[in-house]
Amino acid sequence: MLTGIHVGLIGGDARQLEIIHKCSELDATVVLIGFDNLQNGFSGITKAELTPEALESLDALILPAVGTDDQGRVESIFSSKELRLSHEHIAALPKHAKVFTGMAKPYLRELCSTVGIGLVELFDRDDVAIYNSIPTAEGAIMMAIQNTDITIHGSESMVLGFGRTGITLARTLQGMGAKVRFGVNRPEYFARATEMGMNPFYSKELISHVSKVDFLYNTIPSLIVTAQVIANIPHRAIIIDLASKPGGTDFRFAEKRGVKAMLAPGLPGIVAPKTAGRIMADTIIRIIMEDEATRRNA
Repeated sequence: MLTGIHVGLIGGDARQLEIIHKCSELDATVVLIGFDNLQNGFSGITKAELTPEALESLDALILPAVGTDDQGRVESIFSSKELRLSHEHIAALPKHAKVFTGMAKPYLRELCSTVGIGLVELFDRDDVAIYNSIPTAEGAIMMAIQNTDITIHGSESMVLGFGRTGITLARTLQGMGAKVRFGVNRPEYFARATEMGMNPFYSKELISHVSKVDFLYNTIPSLIVTAQVIANIPHRAIIIDLASKPGGTDFRFAEKRGVKAMLAPGLPGIVAPKTAGRIMADTIIRIIMEDEATRRNA
């Protein structure tokens, strides 16, 4: 239970609704900032303006998946008001409080570091990233199905990047009957991909492996699907880039050549916000409970 724990949420999207629900269900005191247009009724929850006074009793401050932009602005689909997080706001938090977000830009990291407030970037955690890889894989395959006239079964599918998302995506494609090739950059990844039946190759040799590809899924956040690579890809092929912006694809050249290429970061919050919100909520609540137990035993 979170009885006696004060949680504040600033801005966000549909994922935040699940976090609100979970915290309320566990008896936390919840304050919502930037939720002016939220119609859902949550019992025992209050709304407030973004002021230092609204934050000074919080044990946890929960920000959206991308905490702030480079000027401190916080996005919210539930409000038309501008929300801007400043040094004064973070400084108002109790010293034991933690700030939670999916990923933080330098602005937010600097604020928390300067004030001495703990910052938790959820998407850096293996548990969250692995759970999130499931809706990411499903969303990527949904996009592939929507944008082609062939089946995933029997397709020549290529996955670049042997990370948490890449592994889940490749396994899902393989389970659907796709012929999966895996672009890797380390011998141990090559060995594991071979054991998984994925027909691996080294990503530095990508150009020589794309001539028959139907679907190319990239998870590598640096330019790997270059103009030279795209020049060897069949016109019918589809590139789905799952890396964070700006992705790892030369989108300009893909458009010029007539190859369909789509940048699709943040799929969990788009295709399965309830599941993505539950993943974030469960992790946040576990950390809060662990911190509270440590404080009580200190």
